[in-house]
Amino acid sequence: MVHLRSMENAKAQFPFPYQPYDIQERFMQALYNALDQGKVGIFESPTGTGKSLSLICGALSWLTDHEEKKKREAAALLQEGEAALSTSAAPPSNTSSSGEPDWITDFVQKKAERDLVSKLKEEEIKRKKREERLEMIRNNAHLKYASKRKSSEEDEAFKLLELSKEERTECAGDQEDEELVVAEYESEDESKGKNRFFEGEDEEDEELVEEHVTKIYYCSRTHSQLAQFVHEVQKSPFSETTSVVALGSRQNLCINEEVRRLGSVQRINDRCLEMQKNKHEKRQHEDGAKRKRGPAKSVCPYSKASALQQMRDEILGSVHDIEHLLKLGRETHSCPYYAARLTIPPAQLVVLPYQMVLHEATRRAAGIQLKGQVVIIDEAHNLSDTLSCIHSAELTAAQLCRAHSQLRQYADRYRSRLKAKNLMYIKQILFVVEGLVRVLGGKVGQNPQSQSTQAGTEMHTINNFLFKAQIDNINLFKLQKYFEKSMISRKLGGFVEKYAGSGVTLHAQSSSNKENRRTEGLSRYLQTLQSSQSAAAAVSSTDQQGAAETDKVLSVSPMMQVEGFFMALTNSNTDGRVVVHKQGVLSESSVKFLLLNPAVHFAQVLKECRAVIIAGGTMQPVSDFKQELLLSAGVEEERIAEFSCGHVIPPENILPLVLCSGPSGQELDFTFQNRDSPHMMDETGRILSNICNVVPGGVVCFFPSYEYSRRIISHWEAGGALARLANKKKIFQEPKKASQVEQVLNEFSRCIQRCAVDGGGLTGALLFSVVGGKMSEGINFSDDLGRCVVMVGMPYPNIKSPELQEKMSYLDKHLPHSQGRSPGQALIENLCMKAVNQSIGRAIRHRADYASIVLCDRRYSRPATLSKLPTWIKSRTNTHATFGPAFAALRKFFLEKKQKQL
Repeated sequence: MVHLRSMENAKAQFPFPYQPYDIQERFMQALYNALDQGKVGIFESPTGTGKSLSLICGALSWLTDHEEKKKREAAALLQEGEAALSTSAAPPSNTSSSGEPDWITDFVQKKAERDLVSKLKEEEIKRKKREERLEMIRNNAHLKYASKRKSSEEDEAFKLLELSKEERTECAGDQEDEELVVAEYESEDESKGKNRFFEGEDEEDEELVEEHVTKIYYCSRTHSQLAQFVHEVQKSPFSETTSVVALGSRQNLCINEEVRRLGSVQRINDRCLEMQKNKHEKRQHEDGAKRKRGPAKSVCPYSKASALQQMRDEILGSVHDIEHLLKLGRETHSCPYYAARLTIPPAQLVVLPYQMVLHEATRRAAGIQLKGQVVIIDEAHNLSDTLSCIHSAELTAAQLCRAHSQLRQYADRYRSRLKAKNLMYIKQILFVVEGLVRVLGGKVGQNPQSQSTQAGTEMHTINNFLFKAQIDNINLFKLQKYFEKSMISRKLGGFVEKYAGSGVTLHAQSSSNKENRRTEGLSRYLQTLQSSQSAAAAVSSTDQQGAAETDKVLSVSPMMQVEGFFMALTNSNTDGRVVVHKQGVLSESSVKFLLLNPAVHFAQVLKECRAVIIAGGTMQPVSDFKQELLLSAGVEEERIAEFSCGHVIPPENILPLVLCSGPSGQELDFTFQNRDSPHMMDETGRILSNICNVVPGGVVCFFPSYEYSRRIISHWEAGGALARLANKKKIFQEPKKASQVEQVLNEFSRCIQRCAVDGGGLTGALLFSVVGGKMSEGINFSDDLGRCVVMVGMPYPNIKSPELQEKMSYLDKHLPHSQGRSPGQALIENLCMKAVNQSIGRAIRHRADYASIVLCDRRYSRPATLSKLPTWIKSRTNTHATFGPAFAALRKFFLEKKQKQL
């Protein structure tokens, strides 16, 4: 049943799938107002309070009202314009006040009115057509693909599929490499008017591109979070009336098995774009253009325009997640990746990963237009770090040497077929790469694994780095344009894949000694890398697998990464730093661009969008976030709106405790100097033992780092504390590999379920995890899985890190001091408490859930630290100087819960 809830002094009613909580109503109203007034909103709503549904129903209610309002205003304007045209003009006088004859003034005015009326009529016709088409699509959605597609189309698709598999045969002569040679490079002026709506599009596809309607872009961090959001949309009252599309990468959406088998993102992208280009050339040939000699080029059988259009209509007709798109693509023999992108203009809600919105080049390539639109960024507690990460770049010397060798061999092989301007830019790229290797203390053309360097770390401004590398005379902006327009990285990738993949002898079929000489350097260089990497392959079968991975790496060009680093160096001198890491061996040394000012890249999103909503379960501390990311990006204070709500759980369902000392009276001070003390480790073991005695089900214990986790568990094992813990609860540890996380969680869950029935002396399970690790974000420890979360110490970042020191220095220089502390010091504290808040937020996931949170460190009792906890936890937190009262409160809490369940 849908409840329509009207707010006092509210502008809207909010359809909702059930009776909403009071905080959900307040959230939706605040969101509606922020969108209506074009604000930048910071919204905090704890996990378990129905944040996703509140975002959906609040935002789509506004969108529905906004479209109705636009329609009414356009109709009124049209009526007014037509009325003005139909009325007879007043008797003219000789001249107007402007000095022009009245008939001229009247003509100009009438023309402006006619133009406005014509424009409004045209927009009205377009809108009606769009609505009628969408209605037709929705009404026929259940019939659209009930029958099989025409056999002729099906036959054609699979003939093309076979063609794409069979036609990649090697043949002698240079003509076969036509697709690998960079086309004649055109300047900015020469190429005007030739840009496509997005990469890989041709004329037939352009007919499918529509005008962008007002829409909401919803982005989150992971594909699983996006899938969960789409499922919430499906459950909402808007599922039948809103057109939704979920976007993903080619790697996630490709259904062409030949392409999917390539594995790496870069190779999949390169192959897909090559097939799109081949499709365009094939159509030109069918239209009568002369085709060049050589084998027929493979075309993707899933990119037929009619099939893409049909799939686009199907996507618009009902709500699909990524899995549904893949299934639909296979059923209709259509590419989900390009069909989803074609759906962006008419879609009202676009669901996509962070980087597709936050990274300008990715945004442009995907055809995403933010002008006048709404962007909602969910799970945004790490937005600043995410922006910095997306726009930072790192290259190892091994990658640089490999890129230099590959590009030099490419230029040598195709020198006679490359235009002078191409050769000039390729030489510049080689020169810059050589300079980067020189900065790391090495030389190109030699094996980087056999070159030694003096270990150390250096930090440079961008300008100083360019001078040090002796590349300050190169125009990196022009090189960046060349990379974008010539697609040299992809051409080089195809060259390397063809001639250096999996140890294939280069040009084995060619009888030309000249050709062999051209590529023998590349062959020799790759072989030296392969031999050094696989020298230990005979030791074990696992090492053979490692050698196979090396072969895969060597068959992919690192030029894409080089291009990314070049682009990073075009940032403003003050906004970033270049870190030079020398590791003793050249191949392990690296150069890294570190973005210090993420606001500079977020500013464009904030400027273009009508409204931006930044949402999360824990957004504290908001003041520092606002200063670094919004005010620094030029957002006026008046445009910023803040909303924060408590949890839906009753106060008695949570028990947050700060422990200042342990059972023996040992003060809990897990500073770097004290935490390795045997007394401190023993006291922590006693605290956990006591907790496990009274807490049923699952206990999750977070340590500040992997290294400390290893040391303290080893100490407990040697002293017998681990065995005593194991007598109460079965012990699990966070796995080293991400692929093993699900398995450990399943075993942890099954153990707790078994113990609830008959534990045989065990009361549940104890999971050792790490703050910032694989289980501190995105994992749900609801109900018995997380009855108690223990935080050992405070997870401060490594203050000695050169990158962190540079970031602190930058903030101290560019941001104002507040409350007697520097912005750099505030950064350290905020990084620590953000990590703590994410970890303790793993428990209590719904209204009926309950849990205790135990913060083991006296430093948590400081008012400044307590203030950075989420409001709903902070207000209920009790600090205990001694262990006895804290333990008594813990025992009482769980006894009361047990009695209520009886």
